[in-house]
Amino acid sequence: MEIIIGSDLVPTESNYELFNNADVDALIGIDLNSVLSEADYRIFNLEVPLTNVETPISKCGPNLISSPSTIEGIKALGVDFLTLANNHILDQGKQGLYSTINILSKNNIAFAGAGSNLNEASRPYIFEIEGKKIGIYCCAEHEFTIATETTAGANPFDPFESLDHIQELKLQTDYVIVLYHGGKEHYRYPSPYLQKVCRKCVEKGADLVVCQHSHCIGCEEKYLNGTIVYGQGNFIFNKYDNEFWNNAFLIKITNDLDIYYIPLVKEKNTVRIADEKKSKEIMLQFKQRSSEILIDGFIEKKYSEFSKSMINHYLFKLSGKRRSFLFRAINKLSGYRYMSFYLKRRYTQSDLLTIQNYIECEAHRELLCKGIKCNRN
Repeated sequence: MEIIIGSDLVPTESNYELFNNADVDALIGIDLNSVLSEADYRIFNLEVPLTNVETPISKCGPNLISSPSTIEGIKALGVDFLTLANNHILDQGKQGLYSTINILSKNNIAFAGAGSNLNEASRPYIFEIEGKKIGIYCCAEHEFTIATETTAGANPFDPFESLDHIQELKLQTDYVIVLYHGGKEHYRYPSPYLQKVCRKCVEKGADLVVCQHSHCIGCEEKYLNGTIVYGQGNFIFNKYDNEFWNNAFLIKITNDLDIYYIPLVKEKNTVRIADEKKSKEIMLQFKQRSSEILIDGFIEKKYSEFSKSMINHYLFKLSGKRRSFLFRAINKLSGYRYMSFYLKRRYTQSDLLTIQNYIECEAHRELLCKGIKCNRN
């Protein structure tokens, strides 16, 4: 048995032609194509709706969209399963989600983590290889694409429900993989909260927890009988050219349930297996961070430092971009009624959506609170 897990798979205009023509050798190279071809099962995160109709929802951040024709390249990669539990799958509304689901179903690509309501979105997926039953549970932190009991979207991580789902899945299978779409972008370590969540998933039966959202390689933690990977970078997502987006790795699970890593490098709008020198560099840094998080107090200290570096960003957004004495003057001279009117005029719809995201999303909310506490001391 050999299972491959990759992270963000997002066809963009820069490589539409390669996807449309199923030009796998150009997209990922011969060596990486061989790795995928030799695997028994291939899992990725489809972090974009496949639709030709633009119906963007109101949110902060970009509304992603990819052409349905790119399914040809996705099929050519040999993808067997896609998690849809992420913060972009509802970017083009429910029509974008339904379009994606229909396309995947027609092309016999399995998926989980999203649906027409919360009940559908929370369903796990089970497959069998060489007599072993493998269960996949997909969930995401709360941003703008979350399903409810009556509306379509992604499956949210809910500590009152998701942990029970994982425990129930373990009773039905031999091996459980949790794909958790969460954590802070471009941060290579777990926050204290994220570590607690992932550890609890292991306690409830997960053998492997993979955090896919940070767009960068993070670190690994062996906990009880499970493995937690805090960030593996993108697979194919040509958006930025920086230290975070340019490196990634695939996770390989073998028949004895051991876990290995295959380092990747971004090359313009494509991806390749890293050469020997780059692979050693990537894995050395990965192992170093994995060792650091074992030190008592390291995660809390590192996260506090990160929060201090980010707090001005959050306060700038929360201030409505225009801090001035006028705010204090109106409050002093006019009282609550006029202040309420002033605030409604001051904050744009975009400002309010951003603030909503910072409050509702676990990663943003935790970082904001930590930054405020650190700056008060």
